Amino acid sequence: MASTPAPRGAQSGRKISADHEGFLRHRRYRWLKLAALLCVVAILAYALVDVQPRPNGGSWLGYTLGTIGAGLIVWLSLLGVRKRAMTRGAWSLKAWTSAHVYLGLSLIVVATLHTGFQFGWNVHTLAYVLMILVIASGVWGIAVYAALPTALSANREELTREQMIEGIRAVDRQLHAAAQPLKREQAELVQAALDEDLFAGGLIARLSGTWRNCATARAIERFALADANDETAGKVEKLLIRRKAQLDRLRRQMRLKALLEVWLFVHVPATIALLAALTAHIVSVFYYW
Repeated sequence: MASTPAPRGAQSGRKISADHEGFLRHRRYRWLKLAALLCVVAILAYALVDVQPRPNGGSWLGYTLGTIGAGLIVWLSLLGVRKRAMTRGAWSLKAWTSAHVYLGLSLIVVATLHTGFQFGWNVHTLAYVLMILVIASGVWGIAVYAALPTALSANREELTREQMIEGIRAVDRQLHAAAQPLKREQAELVQAALDEDLFAGGLIARLSGTWRNCATARAIERFALADANDETAGKVEKLLIRRKAQLDRLRRQMRLKALLEVWLFVHVPATIALLAALTAHIVSVFYYW
């Protein structure tokens, strides 16, 4: 009996579902299963093969696991190159990224068993430590990419960064006009807030979300002590509070962006250092073989 084709709507639904499937769940966790299988095989081989006097990287099993590990490291480092070519299908960028994550995690098992749990102050252990650093920074990257984009979108409230900045500038213009009748000391506080660099503070401030010596916050504190009957000071204080709220939103956006991107400043250089250490490791092994 001939099979009945699925309704076009159902086919379209399945296609949309597949298109929106995250890279971690790609093809029903295909690469997680393959990576787990690789780990199980490596563990069984390590447990069942009798290597004398003890398991080590110089045994045939050690060379096998080392070759697999080195091949994976080189292949995984090519993800940046792969991102430049957007394709669909079995080796789409999503599939490649999924494989990158799970096979990268499997390196913890493969490389550790390759060492035979023998570590020391040498280039071999350096390569292992760098590999762990690369993997750890990659895990951090996965975590922030899973959580922060939603927070970024919620904080923006459909505003672009340029619109946020323009919103602050609009308040600044109102502040400048409202501050004209103020006394000199109060006017200087307002001017310090207006002259404040919106992006000052550096990486530490962005990551921590702590902006010390904020001129706007300092001005608000001083205006809160002003005479309650001073209508001009009261109006300026309200504008300063409004400016601080918009400034806080922009700073939250910068902090979330920094948290989203900072892991790459560890992951990429550590990967380059790992490739160099891996090369030295392989060369030294064959030189003394």
